[in-house]
Amino acid sequence: MPKHLTFLSVVALSAALGLPVFAADAPTADTVVARINDQEITIGHMIVARATLPQQYQQMPADMLYNAILEQLIQQSALVQSRTGDVPQQVTIALENERRSLLAADAIETFMQGVGSEEEIRAAYEAKYADGFGETEYDASHILVETQEEAAAIKADLDGGADFAETAKIKSTGPSGPNGGALGWFGEGAMVPEFQEAVVALQPGQISDPVQTKFGWHIIKLNDSRNKAAPEFADVRDELLAKLRQDAVESQIEDLTRKATVERPTIDGLQPDILQNFELLGN
Repeated sequence: MPKHLTFLSVVALSAALGLPVFAADAPTADTVVARINDQEITIGHMIVARATLPQQYQQMPADMLYNAILEQLIQQSALVQSRTGDVPQQVTIALENERRSLLAADAIETFMQGVGSEEEIRAAYEAKYADGFGETEYDASHILVETQEEAAAIKADLDGGADFAETAKIKSTGPSGPNGGALGWFGEGAMVPEFQEAVVALQPGQISDPVQTKFGWHIIKLNDSRNKAAPEFADVRDELLAKLRQDAVESQIEDLTRKATVERPTIDGLQPDILQNFELLGN
């Protein structure tokens, strides 16, 4: 496939044309800044050209960038005018694809502008966070020992009225032992699966039977549970807006495609690897 001209080098930038002197009227997108054999280049052409530059070039000083873009557009125009004969098929197809892509992107952008009023965003926030974050947090304590026998004996003591925190301080081998086994608040997925499943099955104040994990044997007490607090609206507004627009665009595309007459003819001998065969496009 033909390659685009690379952007002018820093050396070429220093030799680019000087800034033009504008007329008294404020320039518009239609203001002509150069003519190459009667073909016009406008401010609009330059604005779009700049928007498609790699980020590192967009950071360059405005005067150098202006000169370089104008010089490149002049060079490209001269090269295009030097062509003779028909436009190669691959170029024609590439232009068709580019036009389709740009117009589709513009259709999406136009559609999105009508989605996501403050009322819609607020409603999405209330729907998602009416009951908090939608996740449960747990406050639990545990006693960790090496063997099942030790864990069973501790469970028997606790069932007999022994204080959980004091027992943890004496017998737990885990780092939370000196703190009475307290683990504090944690969310779903924060603990290994066996531990998490045991916690979820408990009611506040209830103590589990011995639970084995890769760390050893645990006796777990669920102190309390709660819904995770909802984030502030301002902190998730942009995220909610993006989701609203994404869902709306996907729905719109699905609806338009469903209503369109789409034909997919069966083609004998067609294989997916044909997409690598550039020879079909000729020169």
